[in-house]
Amino acid sequence: MDNISKAVNSITGKKETVNLIGVWNYTGSAVEFESSDLLRQAGGAVASLAVENKMNTQLAKVGIKPGTMNFTFNADSTFTSTVGKRTMSGSYSYNASTGKVTLKYLQLLGTSAKVDYSSGEMALLFDADKLLKILAFMGGKSTNTTLKTVSSIAKTYDGMLLGFDMKKK
Repeated sequence: MDNISKAVNSITGKKETVNLIGVWNYTGSAVEFESSDLLRQAGGAVASLAVENKMNTQLAKVGIKPGTMNFTFNADSTFTSTVGKRTMSGSYSYNASTGKVTLKYLQLLGTSAKVDYSSGEMALLFDADKLLKILAFMGGKSTNTTLKTVSSIAKTYDGMLLGFDMKKK
């Protein structure tokens, strides 16, 4: 989801009804700064582009790039995520009041993500440490160097969420 849509939704308070069901293809990294201070939000929007570019480079190193990753959310609260030829499954639940989805892989690894949703596009945004766990789990090709780089990017800014921009198929 682009930063302009995020800003308009934030200012107007307008939220669409979230419909996760379907196939969602990865289109790039997502970055959001959580702050109630509008000036910090404006600065965060500028900084987010630089962070997104760094994240795209690092995610590509673990095989996450447009055309190679997707999430499929089913009506029975199950999902699959595919990165390259590797597919993992689990269950999910969405809490409309918090705007968060909880993903549970193989009944083992559980994490929650903020969902920014707008007209067939969404961003799944994780706290940095949770994203690192997911990357380590998903990326069979992941390296310690890549995870350390993502971690250092995350530590650069307070209140930053990192994740995936997705477009509905």
